[in-house]
Amino acid sequence: MIPREPIFPADRHALYEQHGYSAAIRSGDLLFVSGQVGSRPDGTPEPDFAAQVRLAFNNLRATLAAAGCTLDDLIDVTTFHTDPEKQFDTIMAVKQELFPAAPYPNWTAVGVNWLAGFDFEIKVIARIP
Repeated sequence: MIPREPIFPADRHALYEQHGYSAAIRSGDLLFVSGQVGSRPDGTPEPDFAAQVRLAFNNLRATLAAAGCTLDDLIDVTTFHTDPEKQFDTIMAVKQELFPAAPYPNWTAVGVNWLAGFDFEIKVIARIP
């Protein structure tokens, strides 16, 4: 059996303790990252939507870095959106900044009606170099 190793970023936010989950789990050469949101250090949501999306990606990058990964190591991405139609342009602008050229990771976007006070969440699987 391949052992599971929990991964946390250096400046882990309060949500991990509040809700009892790991930022990511390393299993072999794969990293399974829990949904990352635009949370401030105290665990509260960033109120500005564009800033919340950027902060979610910053939190994702910190978790990836803790395992020796970058956005270039992403294999599969799932994003969750509370109002996809209104949020799409903002999310696509940030996505274009972060992934300006192919090859792009797989990406699935899901509309949801609740994200515990947040409006955007990103969950990924990465290959550890």
